[in-house]
Parts: sequence; structure tokens; C-alpha cells
Amino acid sequence: MKAIVQDRYGDSSVLHLADVPVPTIGADDVLVDVRATALNIGDTHLMTGLPLIVRPFVGLRGPRQRIRGMDVAGVVHSVGAAVTAYAPGDEVFGVVSAGLAEFARASAAKIAPKPASLTFEQAACLPTSGATALHALRDAGRLQPGQRVLVIGAAGGVGIFATQIARASGAHVTGVCSTSKVGFVKSLGADEVIDYTVTDITTLDARYDLILDLAGMRPIPSLRRILAPTGTLVLVGGEGGSRLLGGLTRSMLAPLRALGSKQRLVGFNSVTNASDLGSLAELAEAGKIAPVIDSVELAARVDGLAPSFLTNKRHGKRVIVG
Repeated sequence: MKAIVQDRYGDSSVLHLADVPVPTIGADDVLVDVRATALNIGDTHLMTGLPLIVRPFVGLRGPRQRIRGMDVAGVVHSVGAAVTAYAPGDEVFGVVSAGLAEFARASAAKIAPKPASLTFEQAACLPTSGATALHALRDAGRLQPGQRVLVIGAAGGVGIFATQIARASGAHVTGVCSTSKVGFVKSLGADEVIDYTVTDITTLDARYDLILDLAGMRPIPSLRRILAPTGTLVLVGGEGGSRLLGGLTRSMLAPLRALGSKQRLVGFNSVTNASDLGSLAELAEAGKIAPVIDSVELAARVDGLAPSFLTNKRHGKRVIVG
């Protein structure tokens, strides 16, 4: 089968199209005929091997898993001996470790039936970004109806879903983004939008019950100034920071900064499972969330993938097909 692979760490020039064996599946796995793969920031980390702290887990000199791509949608080709929930021909979406390929092995615990109202391209956009937004709001943030929520990075992959989910949950949502994306964030349903190039959000008089910091490395003390006395600040992911640790140090140490305070500071990384995918599918079927696609491109044009991994100037996901 054809797949987009890499043999060393680097920028997108390390990616190339190659013939590789069709993966074998275990008893609890499903082999998916991949129809669409959506790209994530996680693909960038695995492509570059940065921050360096990830390399002992994914490969010191080069990635042990050569094929990139995490979020897919497709059709079940075959199932393992212990799988009873799926059968060949079922349309599914979910998380895999090698999605930029014609076929991908998926754990049955990390896929769900594709929402009938979504295309394969749309469904592929849901898993990682959607589940991260869900975990950040529901689990880490303990979101309640009527709360004031500030989403920093509202136009990003996770922010798109966080803005919609928070709004659907009955919260008053303020999105933070750059000038060119203000209209886009408004279209997601945000009650208010702040252009961070014009307004320093850390000087606002407003106080928020829940702040999701999805972008940038703003000082935690500055964010706490606009957090309600019993509010929650959730730091998602580990972008920025040093070459060794990225932004992980900031997230890991955040809870210590709240000791002795009624404010909650939470740093976390999300792991997607079938139950979360089912929740996202229900939200999509109900029209409460909608994936946003920036472009759909052919896998054969691997030399054109560079911007997909290295830019944040897009409005929505870049999806690879064929």
C-alpha cells in the first residue's frame, strides 16, 4: 500500500510517499480502509521529534513509527477475532498511529461509528482536537451552564471545537484570536471576540469562571488576574518553550502555583477513547458542533504538505485524501 513516511526527524522535507506493507491486526484491532486523514499539531511533534523529551518514547534518532497521521475516517476492511462491535463495511472514525496510508490499524477502543451527517473528510477532523476540547471543558474545567468562559486560541484546531462545545453547554463564550480570524470565531458562535493584537487580555476588567489557554505562553500570574476567585485555568498542550521540554514544564508546574488559593490551575494532555468519540458524534449529529476544513488535498502531492505542518494561519483543518 502507499503511505506518507519519514525516516529521520526534520521539517516536512523528510516526508515522502512509499510502498509499505499493509498492517496486520491483533484480536482487538480493526483494519480501516482510510478515506481521509486530518492533520494535527501532534503530527508536527512526531515529524520534528520536538520537544526532545518525546524522543525516548518515539525513537531517539528517527521515529519508530515511520507513517504520520493520527485522525482518520474510513471503512472497516476487516476485524480482529475479539471484535464484535464492528464488521467489514462499517463507516468509522477515530485515532490511529499511522493514518497517512491506504490502510491503518486501529484499536477498537479508539474508534466509533462515523456520524451519518458528516463526510469522511469532516469526520476525520473530530477525534484528537474534538476530544481535547471536550476533556478540557468537561473534565479539567468542570464547565457549568451560565459560566463565563475565555478561549485563548479560539481559531485553532482545539479552539474551534472548544468554542462550539462551550456555547452548546450554555456558557457565555469569549474567544481570543488575531485580527484576520475575528469574523471566523464569531461564526463559531462566540458571544464576544477579542483581537489580541489590539487588546492585552491580561489587562481586562472582566473575570472568567473558566479560561482555556490553547495558544501562546502568557505568564500564568497574568492570566490569574482575569480569573474569577474560584475559577479554573486549564493549560492545554505544550507549545512553545524550550527545545528540550517545550511548554510541558509550564503545564506540569501549574497546579503548584495555585496552592493556598481557591483558584484551580490544571495542566493536562488528552487521550482519546471511544466514549469521547461517541459524545462528539452525538454533538455533530445534533448540529451543536461542526468541523471546519481549510483544504482537502491529495496524498500523492506529498511535496505540498509543508505548510500543513508548519503554519497556524489556516481557518480549520487540512485534510489528506487518496
